[in-house]
Amino acid sequence: MIPRTLFDHEHEEFRSTVRRFLAEECAPQLEQWEEDHRVPRAIWQRAGELGMLNATTPEAYGGLGLDRRFSMVATEEIYRAGLASGLIGFGVHDIVAGYLVNFGNEEQKQTWLPKMAAGEAIGAVAMTEPDTGSDLQAVKTRAVLDGDEYVINGAKTFISNGTNCDLVVVVAKTGNTGKGAQDISLILVEADRAGFSKSKPLRKVGLHAQDTTMLFFEDVRVPKENVLGGVPGQGFIQLMRELAWERLSIAISSVAGAQAVLESTLDYTKGRTVFGKPIFAFQNTRFKLADLKMQLAVSQNYVDRCMEQCLAHSLTPEAAASAKLWCSDLYTKVVDECVQLHGGNGYMLEYPVARHYLDHRVLRIAGGANDIMKDLVGRTL
Repeated sequence: MIPRTLFDHEHEEFRSTVRRFLAEECAPQLEQWEEDHRVPRAIWQRAGELGMLNATTPEAYGGLGLDRRFSMVATEEIYRAGLASGLIGFGVHDIVAGYLVNFGNEEQKQTWLPKMAAGEAIGAVAMTEPDTGSDLQAVKTRAVLDGDEYVINGAKTFISNGTNCDLVVVVAKTGNTGKGAQDISLILVEADRAGFSKSKPLRKVGLHAQDTTMLFFEDVRVPKENVLGGVPGQGFIQLMRELAWERLSIAISSVAGAQAVLESTLDYTKGRTVFGKPIFAFQNTRFKLADLKMQLAVSQNYVDRCMEQCLAHSLTPEAAASAKLWCSDLYTKVVDECVQLHGGNGYMLEYPVARHYLDHRVLRIAGGANDIMKDLVGRTL
């Protein structure tokens, strides 16, 4: 297969650091995290020390001022280590930092970004509502201006980092023009505001260590200066500008996770014997694994090309949507085929493929359902 040429020496050194941290300090704790339904703050702070949180945040705001490839490396290693169950929240945290870096005013940046880079403050994004998913213009959470404050009422659901979060970027309606996008704002809400509350962790099929909750806003008052960037009505534009990176991140996660599943399945089929010979010795097995390897190689090349465009600030929404759609669908295909090749063991959590089976499925929904991705690509035909 074609060697990857995307990374430089410093990226690979960072990869080694991340891989060691995940293996030595995170993997042994995963079962406890899943019992607690959250990743302890000490891990967030340790990740901050290693530069895994908000590496791309400018140095003036406590980050390292590095390029997006460092975020890509961290994401790849989390999925290859099978630790998405809890550490998927790092990616959400990174997205919150992106909103602040790109759209926040100076005070908002200085207040939050250094704490977030250090893992001392954890960020969340509150988009989805009990009755509203991909159609963000239809959100019902409303923020009404009352003097110098916005009063927020509504509910959000499926919020990653919901238990741990200290800061929430809330998608809310602040206008009454009836023009949809023009009425949407992003508002920063501190978790200690009166009237703001969190549910218990939601019961999910997978990602059991991820603190996913509902959030409730009952007459929550925040200064009008908490509108991201200080100007209301810009929320939908801000969301759309950041969604391309979010979708590319999902594609990165999908390829890395699928590659990890394929590698562990290769090892399994070479070591497991049936009818007197290894499973790998059967032509059916080799053909299936070869097909998956080729599809993953092509997908990796496409994702790497998208990252090159991201670095050049030329990544299009269509390219990001295509990457997210194709790669997350492929992840499902790889997992399903590899569970089958494991037989009954594929259903046992002691094998990596079973954990991926539980944790991967949400990627076809997060960041906009894959059916929506098809519609986005279809609009460009």
